[in-house]
Amino acid sequence: MTAALLVRPRQSELTVAVVDDHPVSALLSLVDGITLVPTPEAADVLIVGSVAALHRARRSAPDAAALVIAASDDGDSVFGAMRAGARGYLLEDASRDDLLRAIRGVAAGEMILGPAIAARLTELMIRQSQPDRHPFPDLTTREREILDLIAQGKDNGTIARQLFLAPKTVRNNISLIFSKLGVAGRSAAIVRAREAGIGLD
Repeated sequence: MTAALLVRPRQSELTVAVVDDHPVSALLSLVDGITLVPTPEAADVLIVGSVAALHRARRSAPDAAALVIAASDDGDSVFGAMRAGARGYLLEDASRDDLLRAIRGVAAGEMILGPAIAARLTELMIRQSQPDRHPFPDLTTREREILDLIAQGKDNGTIARQLFLAPKTVRNNISLIFSKLGVAGRSAAIVRAREAGIGLD
């Protein structure tokens, strides 16, 4: 009886699982030294588009290096990814060379952040190390960003486009902002924000 031959990638190759049909699949399929695998269990590196996808993939591949490639660089998303065990975080507009360097870097145990992400993360860490002087300390970073745009007179659609958020996410955040500020609507929120010096730039 002839034994089945198990074909494995060459030692120099990295196995990569792209979770949730992320658009980088087409690019990586043409790269020498990288083998795409269909399931996280067989991967050296996981590529995911969100923290939720990373949590799902981690259940079956707890030891694989994870790289998040997402549309948003807000602090909550970046910190959430790091807390979930991601070794890298890039924006979707990262160049092909940056993407390949990130994949090889996280596989080697490095922490890889895109330039814009690194600058934003440094800024957030500096802010968090200082006393919170924001007039509405109960608001999250994202809620503060949205409140600032509301105070500038931006409508929900503009806010969603500017922050790369779904309209429903903007509406949900605005409801939370109104509740935390103790106001009944947009006009009252604008008044409170501008009285505190928000949205005046």
